[in-house]
Amino acid sequence: MAQIEITWHGRVAELALARPEKMNAVSMEMIAEVIAAADMLAARDDLRAVVLSGQGRAFCAGLDVANFAALAMGDPEALIMPREHGAANRFQQFSLAWRALPVPVIAALHGVAFGAGLQLAAGADLRVAAPGTRLSVMEMKWGLVPDMGGMVTLPELIRADQLRRLTYSAEEIAAEEAQRIGLVTEIAEDPRARALDLAQAIAGRSPSAIRAAKRLVTRAYTAPEAEVLLTESREQTDLIGKPDQMAVIAANMAGRAPDFG
Repeated sequence: MAQIEITWHGRVAELALARPEKMNAVSMEMIAEVIAAADMLAARDDLRAVVLSGQGRAFCAGLDVANFAALAMGDPEALIMPREHGAANRFQQFSLAWRALPVPVIAALHGVAFGAGLQLAAGADLRVAAPGTRLSVMEMKWGLVPDMGGMVTLPELIRADQLRRLTYSAEEIAAEEAQRIGLVTEIAEDPRARALDLAQAIAGRSPSAIRAAKRLVTRAYTAPEAEVLLTESREQTDLIGKPDQMAVIAANMAGRAPDFG
């Protein structure tokens, strides 16, 4: 039985974690399905944005505890160390695939976002949480460290001391505090509806400009200043006068929504 579900809302794809009876705890099967879905979506030229959500009463409760026993009794070296996705292993790709996706990704959080679930959400561009949602870098509770891409994504969101506090203590924080420290983008009574609204707004913008903007912002956090400045200029040069930009200009002049075909 599939552990994720993909629903299309026009040119917006919603990927829902679909183990509600387990609070969407992450299994090896779910990891494989999520990575395959990300690969499928990345290949679609008509994709404009993605929403990540969770069915039932939580976004994601973290790694399924059954996996801890399998890890402890198996060969962790053979399972964790192989680089199957460039610099990443399969666990890291679970979250980093969304960072690499060429269009914006919005995570809609409710209930809890623990451990693997929090790292999945950190791979998104934006995080919208319901009031009272609880978040935790949970791995230390199990005598482990975060190893699903969080040490790439989380340092872009929160200060080093906050990351250390959450990692060392495994304490839970509410969405309101998470927003204050930068872990959550905004709070909404219905985070899924808000995430879909944001995604639809993004879908109405120039698709080439949105993809360029995601590449540019990503580069801004990972490259030296001179390279960022050069990337700004290159991305802008590649947009000016092209069909998508001309469609925006024509629509603005006519007072209507643009048609990108």
